[in-house]
Amino acid sequence: MDNGVWDDVLYPDLHPLKIFDAARRQDRFLYVSAPMVRYSKLAFRRTVYEYGTDICFTPMILSKEFNRSHFARDSDLTLSTQGPQPPTIVQFGANSPTELTRSSSLVAPYVNGVDLNCGCPQSWACAETMGAALMGRRELVRDMVVETRERLARDGWAVDKEKDMENPKGRSISVKIRVHTDLRRTMDFIDTVIGHPQDRHIDFLTIHPRTRTTPSSAPIFGESLAILVEKYGDTLPILLSGDVFSLASLPLSPLLSRNAASPTITTSADPSRDLNPASQENGSALYQSPQTTSPSIHFKPSTTKLAGLMSARGILANPALYAGHESCPWSAVESFLRHAARAPLHLKLIVHHLNDMCGPGMGPDKHSLLSKAERIQLNSLTNMVDVIDFMDDMIERKTGRVGGVARAEGEGVERLVSRTPVDEEASR
Repeated sequence: MDNGVWDDVLYPDLHPLKIFDAARRQDRFLYVSAPMVRYSKLAFRRTVYEYGTDICFTPMILSKEFNRSHFARDSDLTLSTQGPQPPTIVQFGANSPTELTRSSSLVAPYVNGVDLNCGCPQSWACAETMGAALMGRRELVRDMVVETRERLARDGWAVDKEKDMENPKGRSISVKIRVHTDLRRTMDFIDTVIGHPQDRHIDFLTIHPRTRTTPSSAPIFGESLAILVEKYGDTLPILLSGDVFSLASLPLSPLLSRNAASPTITTSADPSRDLNPASQENGSALYQSPQTTSPSIHFKPSTTKLAGLMSARGILANPALYAGHESCPWSAVESFLRHAARAPLHLKLIVHHLNDMCGPGMGPDKHSLLSKAERIQLNSLTNMVDVIDFMDDMIERKTGRVGGVARAEGEGVERLVSRTPVDEEASR
């Protein structure tokens, strides 16, 4: 590979804010795949990028281990040396400015940005003052992002946000958060982490509108999201993470309703409001959102102030979510298998991915590529050769297409990507 091609592949020159800006000019949401432990690996990132995802997050990487072990660096961060490298943001779990700045400095040459996880609710992370535990340490979070920006600037990276959008060395620094039971605490947190709106500390913000203790089975707090987007949506780009299962049924009605009325934020349960029952018990300002919307409603940034969508469970089950598919098509399964052959994963991870893709999915469309009995058979396989043989047989039987899994891109089922990816427009 000549040096020019190598540079294009391994050293990204597209600022995430430029991708945000391209989506905004099209008045459509930016499409992002979420950081998922074990599952946001290179093969999966390349698959979702092929189906319309604009920016891909890595799984959360522990800064401390990444800094100290080359084994951790080799296993936790995999990059493409052939074909396009999806715009990639590395998410770190950290609890100290020193650790975050070191790990960010190490990855900056190879990715488009870094993100600090302030939302992971798992007990082990919170016990280490990482993830959602940081929602109670706003000054520490501010210090981490400020010192990281200063370190990257000293290293020669362009970190002046919109001013550096056109700079090929532009890198973003962002934070992903949850919300508090009392929404005023979340506002205090965001105010501290953003700093001065005209010279903010972070490039963009991802909001998962559930609390640390809210189960994923409960709907997101849509009214809380609407309040935060209304307050901060003009200051910086905001992504929604949570309940993004289908582009036809986004949980965004509260964002539209705030154009007609602006409810007062309270810290005690108001019986006149449609409150989450859990909120009524503890006197919070969290409101439960309806989970489906009329198909006739067309959500877009100009009507919601929301910049983009981040999907985790939805895109894990349907990598073609952002291409407009309501359930996973066979072509996405084939794409994943091809990418997994080039960027190998552990067999159990591959089988887990295939189970999610071939199951009933998370959106309203519960179409399943494989029956429950067939998925049980898939789970019983113990080597990759048997997995490929099994999938070859299933595709032949289910589609009537001879040859099984398409071995080359463009073979088999035609893809549906009805738009020009915004990173292509941004690079023009």
